[in-house]
Amino acid sequence: MQPTIEEFNALQQALEALQSQRDSLAGENRILRVERDLLKERLAKMMHKMFAAKSESRGTEQKDMFFNEAEAQAAATQAAPAHEESAADQGADLGTTDVAGHKRKRGRKPLDPALPRQVERHELPESERICPHDGATLTEIGVEVSEQIEVIPQQVRVIRHERVKYACPCCDGALRLAPKPAQIIPKGLFTASALAWVITAKYEDGLPLYRQAALLGRFGGTDLSRNTMAASVVRVGQAVQPIINLLRDHLLDAPITFGDETRVQVLKEPGRAAQAQSFMWAQMTDGSGPAGTGPPIRLFGYSPSRGARAAQGLYAGMRVGSVLMSDGYEVYNQIAQMHQLVHLGCWAHCRRYFIEAVDALPKGARTPEQPAVQFIELIGQLYAVESRAQERKMSPQVRWAERQRYSVAVLERIQALLLTHLHAVVPGSLLGKALHYMSAQWPKLSRFVNDGTYPIDHNPCENAIRPFVVGRRNWLFADTVAGANASANLYSLLQTCKANRIEPYRYLAALFTALPLAKTADDYEMLLPWQITLPAP
Repeated sequence: MQPTIEEFNALQQALEALQSQRDSLAGENRILRVERDLLKERLAKMMHKMFAAKSESRGTEQKDMFFNEAEAQAAATQAAPAHEESAADQGADLGTTDVAGHKRKRGRKPLDPALPRQVERHELPESERICPHDGATLTEIGVEVSEQIEVIPQQVRVIRHERVKYACPCCDGALRLAPKPAQIIPKGLFTASALAWVITAKYEDGLPLYRQAALLGRFGGTDLSRNTMAASVVRVGQAVQPIINLLRDHLLDAPITFGDETRVQVLKEPGRAAQAQSFMWAQMTDGSGPAGTGPPIRLFGYSPSRGARAAQGLYAGMRVGSVLMSDGYEVYNQIAQMHQLVHLGCWAHCRRYFIEAVDALPKGARTPEQPAVQFIELIGQLYAVESRAQERKMSPQVRWAERQRYSVAVLERIQALLLTHLHAVVPGSLLGKALHYMSAQWPKLSRFVNDGTYPIDHNPCENAIRPFVVGRRNWLFADTVAGANASANLYSLLQTCKANRIEPYRYLAALFTALPLAKTADDYEMLLPWQITLPAP
């Protein structure tokens, strides 16, 4: 019996409904698979972040251009325990060579000849200075020398200031008192050298104030209040503001400036919860980079926000046409447009996204056919050009020619690979995020080949900001806004000293002694790290 028209239509509608339901289920299944893969990728990323090595190295040709050169060198050599050697053995050449073809010397390096030395002479007793063969008395023909390091615990002493009073023996109208030398903290408890020690220990060595108080108590038997030490550090950080202002003037006048920021927590900030995150902005110039102009400067500035308004105050005054190197944070785009700057993107940041994508893959899937692996290899070729230019100390003109000859072609290959995979990968995946970051940053990333003075990455600024991040693990937070600003100023001085290869403690001790005597702009200019006259060690 043939079905009626009504039955046939009903059957047809049922089949269409089943087909629609099947298509819907298939679509949901695809979505679930994608979500599953994204979750597995996020889990793999988290596991790698928690338990795997932090190194981003993927080849020896890039080892000198990233942060992990110390780890790479340590892994390549067997560390030997330090031991006493004779002076003749120190630096003895065995004729061996390292991987770069340079001769390596045996043993530890010679001890600094400037260190004070105490000679301890070891002689044979009289009874052993007799020749066993003929009974003659042995005579001295020389000495065999070996040296060891001895550490003398720090000493705490009190400087007693006695201000002599003078008076006329005939009347009461000529009473006079000898003045006390000017101090960076009037009536302060600590001398200039003691303040320099406290600040260097806190900000350079990561030693919190309570540990310093314990050390000083152990050395000198003095019970010092941490509040007194903290208040002294804050007042010194405020007193050095004229030097920070001069450093900022030099930085804003530099042809190339690096910018970055990191989190900091301030507990007692008006109108904000103690858990609120604030930020420490970092700015720097790199006198040793391709541009190589002027002494290197490292500046930190505190701000309660990460917004454009905070950044505008820090970058106000930059020269039109100068260069700003930053990561992909949008605020830097606004700063560059506002001040008409040449804005460069950071290839190290871009590469990091692809590193994360590769690290989240199973080890067996990290093959050369993977797009993330291909991007890392091509970026490595860009860094190979930079490494070669750095090793040969090329001038900016020669570096530009090398980039035009090699890097431009590599950039074209990277861009072609980007366009191939940009819309073929799930945007929320690690590879998708890497591709979209590169696509958004491409004009800034590809701009470095236009000039031999332009840097390829942001690494110098990240290296400068790292001591702050490491120190933050010790002190965790700032108590007040004044403390955060003081910390920013003192970090700026310490990191600028290190960038100029000046011993921070010696500079701070000299600065704190001379700063109260400065009156004019020229006086303050002569107190900059590369201008000040340091006393002999």
